[in-house]
Amino acid sequence: MKELTIIFYISMAVWFLSEFYYKKMLASDQNAQKKDKSTLNILWIVIVPSIFLAVFISNAFKFPISNREWIFFLGESLIVIGIFFRWIIIRSLGKYFTVDVSIREDHKIKKEGFYKYIRHPSYAFALLTFVGLGLFLNNWISFAIAFIPPFLAFTYRIKVEEQALIEQFGDEYIQYRKETKKLIPFIY
Repeated sequence: MKELTIIFYISMAVWFLSEFYYKKMLASDQNAQKKDKSTLNILWIVIVPSIFLAVFISNAFKFPISNREWIFFLGESLIVIGIFFRWIIIRSLGKYFTVDVSIREDHKIKKEGFYKYIRHPSYAFALLTFVGLGLFLNNWISFAIAFIPPFLAFTYRIKVEEQALIEQFGDEYIQYRKETKKLIPFIY
C-alpha cells in the first residue's frame, strides 16, 4: 500500500505540473478570437480547492466507498488513464488546443478520433481523473467534493465553448452536436 501511495503522489504531481504547463504554454495567440468569459479562471478557482478539500476530508473523516484495496488501484488507474489520454488529445489538436476558449482564423472542427464520439474528450478525461481521485481517496464525501464542483465548472466552460463554436461554424457545428455526445460516448 505504501508503494501505491507514492505512485498516487507522483501521479498527482504529474497532473498538476501538466495542467500548469498547459496553462502557461498553450494560451491562445494574439490572432485568436478570445471567447473565454473567465472560464479558465473559474476552473482553477474551483478545481484546486476541491482537490485539497477532498484530500483533507478523506484524512479527517472515514466514510469509505469500499473496505477492499481494489478501490485504490481502480482510482489510481483512472487518474493515470485520465492524465495520459488528456495529453494525447491535446497533442492531437496541435495548434488548435488552447487553455482559454478561443477561435483561430483557420480553425476547423475536429471530427475524427475521440471527437467522432464525443465533442469534449479533453474535458471527459480530465473529469475521469477527478473520478479516479475520488475513488482513490475512498471516501464518499471526498468523492463528491473531488468530482461535482469540477464537473459543474466544466459544464459552464462547455456551454461557453459551444456558443463560441456555434458563432464561428453555425450549422456545421450544430449538426456535429446532433451526431455526438458531450462527454460520454453514446450516453451524455
